[in-house]
Amino acid sequence: MGAVAERVERALAPAVTDQGLDLESVEVQPAGRRRLVRVLVDRDGGINLDDVAMLSHHLSEVLDESDAMGDQPYVLEVSSPGVDRPLTLSRHWRRSRGRLVNVELTGGDKVSGRIAQTTDDAAILTTSDGEFSVRFADVASARIEVEFTHSHQDEPADDEPTDGVTAESHDTDN
Repeated sequence: MGAVAERVERALAPAVTDQGLDLESVEVQPAGRRRLVRVLVDRDGGINLDDVAMLSHHLSEVLDESDAMGDQPYVLEVSSPGVDRPLTLSRHWRRSRGRLVNVELTGGDKVSGRIAQTTDDAAILTTSDGEFSVRFADVASARIEVEFTHSHQDEPADDEPTDGVTAESHDTDN
């Protein structure tokens, strides 16, 4: 992470955690005369569009009041990670219980199954061959498999959390 992204993360982290959210990542990239500040947040139970919109406004105020961005204008984008993010922390696995996951282990073996249970250091997958325990320390990569065979009953209502929610981008000319 670059120095600017580290300053931005330090400035935003308390505001994110005060809202009961986890700060998943902060990226700062050049975007013409401005910088694009991309912030990913999540929490148990997910996050909905209204939450992201309110947080985006709040984080914009925090950045405007801090010196993290210097005098350079920026565009702020706040969103949730979405279903395609890699599962790298135990909380990612916990939040994905019930979903299908494709796992590549550090030894090169691959396993696919539905996340049945999680602990701080492992998950139990239900596979076609039965239960399979995966220690997070043994995982080289893991991603959720997107399923298109669910019924409309499983669709979230407008006010329910969804994957990959992106709110308004806030553009500032500091």
